[in-house]
Amino acid sequence: MTTSIAQWLQASSLPKLEARMLLQFVGGFSRAHLVAHDDEVLPEMMVWQLNDMQQARLDGVPMAYLLGEREFYGRVFQVSPDVLIPRPETELLAETVWQHLPHGGRVWDIGTGSGIIAITTALERPDSVVHASDISAPALGIAKNNAGRLGANVSFHLGSWYDVEPLQDALVDVLVSNPPYIHKDDAHLSQGDLRFEPPQALTDFDDGLSAYKALAQNHAQHIKPQGYLMVEHGFEQACDIQKIFTDAGLIHVRTIQDYAGLDRITLGQKA
Repeated sequence: MTTSIAQWLQASSLPKLEARMLLQFVGGFSRAHLVAHDDEVLPEMMVWQLNDMQQARLDGVPMAYLLGEREFYGRVFQVSPDVLIPRPETELLAETVWQHLPHGGRVWDIGTGSGIIAITTALERPDSVVHASDISAPALGIAKNNAGRLGANVSFHLGSWYDVEPLQDALVDVLVSNPPYIHKDDAHLSQGDLRFEPPQALTDFDDGLSAYKALAQNHAQHIKPQGYLMVEHGFEQACDIQKIFTDAGLIHVRTIQDYAGLDRITLGQKA
């Protein structure tokens, strides 16, 4: 039995947008082709692949992992289950970096994941010097690939938090991080896309604040005078992180709300 584009779309249990995305990915079709040639018969192997991917999606696997990519700040980034799926609110964190970065400034993105912050900074601010680190070698591999594909000049390093040998004595103008901040007992970890994302990038397996304490307590050795530490966090964590930053000696500590009006980014300045 043959199956056309229109027939597969009609029979699909997915939302039509997602079904079309799978057709475009598997078949290499343009959206215009799907409309203009919907009577085209699909090869049997392609139908099997489409059905397998459809079932994975129905089982909850995020579209970003099925397609292997996600857009961030107008650019397409490779992703896999080794890295978090880029989220729109993180674009605000990247923009905040550029706003506080002097010409020719130095940036260190700690826990870079797929590299979205570091790479986007290098492309939007080509005058800057950008370093990025992660404890995960597979994640760094994806970040390096993204930088190469997009033509971004970023230096990547393997290491945990500040324990990155090439940067032990480096001073930067902006130190930025989107660390694991979900409480270990948060029910969201077993719901939706989070079920498929790397746990170590989502939670600190504690109270959700340990990463911020580590970053703040040791910031003085790595940030230039009047430089900044800035982080993304959960919308209910702003007060806790402001106190952590203030107790660590950072000044002018403040929180920025995201586009939905939720507390999302906290930054402080080195005295």
